[in-house]
Amino acid sequence: MIDRPKNDRPPEPPSANARDVGSAAPVERSATGPSTPSPPIPACAMPARPLGSTRLRVPALGFGAFKIGRNVGIRYEQPYELPDEATAAALLSGVLDLGMSLVDTAPAYGISEERIGRHLGNRRREFVLCTKVGESFEGGRSRYDFSPEAIERSVRRSVARLGGRLDILLVHADAEDQRRAEDRRIVDALHRLREAGLVELVGFSGRSAAAARSAMEWADVLMVEYHRDARDAEATLAEAHRRGIGTLVKKALASGRLPAEEAISFALANDSVDCVVVGGANLSHLRANAAAAIAARGAAPG
Repeated sequence: MIDRPKNDRPPEPPSANARDVGSAAPVERSATGPSTPSPPIPACAMPARPLGSTRLRVPALGFGAFKIGRNVGIRYEQPYELPDEATAAALLSGVLDLGMSLVDTAPAYGISEERIGRHLGNRRREFVLCTKVGESFEGGRSRYDFSPEAIERSVRRSVARLGGRLDILLVHADAEDQRRAEDRRIVDALHRLREAGLVELVGFSGRSAAAARSAMEWADVLMVEYHRDARDAEATLAEAHRRGIGTLVKKALASGRLPAEEAISFALANDSVDCVVVGGANLSHLRANAAAAIAARGAAPG
């Protein structure tokens, strides 16, 4: 049994809370020129709540930054082009304007971390930043290294790319996720990084509900796959919520196979879910996703 760590550091001023941000809607452009702007969604409308029993507040809907950094070795049914720098910058800014104030990335997401650091550095206090360790993507394929030395190197690279301390650091587990969740060397490495002030919260993103249950013994945050066709983690979500462990949902749209509005509504109907993370590179689609999240959880009090 792995003891869950205690954070004895005095609390710092919040580095990432759901805050009111600009609500001007970007103009959608077509081949014939600018069209009528979509109705704006004020960021303050996005509901937010504490991430488990931690001091961080997270929105009902967060942004997964995979598609701004990587488009090879993917599991999506349709191929896609990476956005250029200007498009990536507008997308990231637009996401925050929608109130999607949790941004999830990883070294395995190609150039995602670099782009977030480059384009959101001046808005860093407006969002919760989550990244991962264990998997990297180099030379067109994934590589895994969960040694303590590799974990520390990875985190220091992420801190440099992203421009400072990380709010959430998750183990990016491979197919041996049960083994990773129970590996004391990994857990101790995460604790040392937290004690060094490089990260605030540590947790686990795996492939199985069983591994997530094992990680509950030490994690502050869990990220699990959850949608209508993958409900294995339902009991784990409920237990984590009961223990005050933060819960993030990934792949809520089943990598694009489920209708977005229906999938977001399904996931957020479960009160054990703190935040659903969705990806994409189309701001209009993300605006519709944000509206679905607000409809599912109710707009934040004005």
